[in-house]
Amino acid sequence: MTSTHDIQHIETVVIGGGQAGLAAGCHLQRQRIPFVILDANDRTGDAWRKRWDSLHIFTPAKFSHLPGVPYPGPGWSFPGKDEFADYLEDYAARFDFDVRHRSRVESIERVGDRYLVTAGEQRFAADHVVLATGAYQEPRVPVFAPELDSGVLQLHSSAYRNPRQLQPGAALVVGSGNSGAEIAIELAAEREVTLAGSKVPIFPVRPTSAAAHVVMPAFLFAAMHILTTKTPMGRRMQPQAQHHAAPLVRVKPRDIAGVGVRQVGRVTGVEDGRPRLEDGTALDVANVIWCTGFRSDFSWVGLPSFAGEEPVHERGVIIDEPGMYLVG
Repeated sequence: MTSTHDIQHIETVVIGGGQAGLAAGCHLQRQRIPFVILDANDRTGDAWRKRWDSLHIFTPAKFSHLPGVPYPGPGWSFPGKDEFADYLEDYAARFDFDVRHRSRVESIERVGDRYLVTAGEQRFAADHVVLATGAYQEPRVPVFAPELDSGVLQLHSSAYRNPRQLQPGAALVVGSGNSGAEIAIELAAEREVTLAGSKVPIFPVRPTSAAAHVVMPAFLFAAMHILTTKTPMGRRMQPQAQHHAAPLVRVKPRDIAGVGVRQVGRVTGVEDGRPRLEDGTALDVANVIWCTGFRSDFSWVGLPSFAGEEPVHERGVIIDEPGMYLVG
């Protein structure tokens, strides 16, 4: 049984030490609000370091920095994952944030007028809790994935690192968003690759072009200030946006075709151990990379508002849990 002497009392606990948690920490520090950041990784930035080797961030550096500290490189560059991870680590050190690594939060309970946050042997009683783990953390694959032949190597994009992980033979990349498109192009250098998925929007210009210097700021301004839940237009578009992938930024359809990647429709099932497309075609492949995104998982939060996938909130303020917030 935990003694009250073992519980650390702090005004705000931030859960998650990625870019959302660090940005929240910056604003808390500016308001002189005591806080601690709990992060499950060994180092700040590890959530980026653990992604595939060739990954670069999908928006230019000038639009991807945290409050108060511009990214230390060309504004229109796309930093690699490790470079961006180092930027996050330097950011936390610069502000001397109290980041507790290897502190995976296992539960949150309501005790009186405070929240009890448990991370291993650590216990925190907090007036406020900021959930900055990101809404979607658990890899999502189709329910029929286990029906594929056992000889087919399956990897989710979260486990993919480089082409050396794959076995000889053709590869199917499922999911035609940014991750799927870029992984498919990488794999096509040494094998036959098929990219399956619905059509996704395409950013209208190359982000490295002069036109992007005008188009991208306008696009981001609209996304952050016009197409939001605060405006009638944003509220009308929100249900559609939730069911559409983000636009392809760096990659264009001609880039995909140019390296020999074959694009097909959605994968809808399995036939004789092979992935089956919506037109009924079954594909003979040795490898499948699921770039099918992530699902929400708040099962570790022991509060009634979290019984579903995501609690009801108003721009991150959780309606039924005073003092609890979602960021990122």
